Amino acid sequence: MCRASGPTCSGKTKTCEAGKDACVIVVGESSTKGRHSVNTYKGCMKFSDCYSGFVSTTTGSQDYMVSTTYCCQSDGCNQGSVPPPQNNRTENGLHCPACLVPFQETCPGTQAARCVGQETHCVYFAGNVQAGIINAKFATRGCATESACYAKAGAQVPSASYLYFLRRADCLPAPWPPGRAE
Repeated sequence: MCRASGPTCSGKTKTCEAGKDACVIVVGESSTKGRHSVNTYKGCMKFSDCYSGFVSTTTGSQDYMVSTTYCCQSDGCNQGSVPPPQNNRTENGLHCPACLVPFQETCPGTQAARCVGQETHCVYFAGNVQAGIINAKFATRGCATESACYAKAGAQVPSASYLYFLRRADCLPAPWPPGRAE
């Protein structure tokens, strides 16, 4: 188990707690108000909540998170590394309601996020986010890859930096811009 800045981390093997039947590696790149970081997390989670692959979410031009995740179910299977995510920031013409609100469980989505790369869905996630000993409410809306729809309400979802406890996980295909034929 480990959490570190950069594309790799190493730590001691530990026994997963009851109900967590998978090992996971997450390598993520994020930008919050233009502050860029790359982080890695290795730990345990519930296999049925684990999605192996690429996920991208965007809530604003300087606010996004992309990650590559690998889930496995044998002892120490997450000791290796996964490639860092490909971060295609090219706009694809789709838009979604957007907001990012700390310490609240709702957000209005009055802004519009411009979807990029493979982001073809709109998401609305809310619940609690844990970073170390800090646990706070959050709500966010924006663009996402279809793979983000794998996250369901009630799931504990690790990112490379945080652990999210989702109470709301809505995911719908992104609308085309007004006036554009489908």
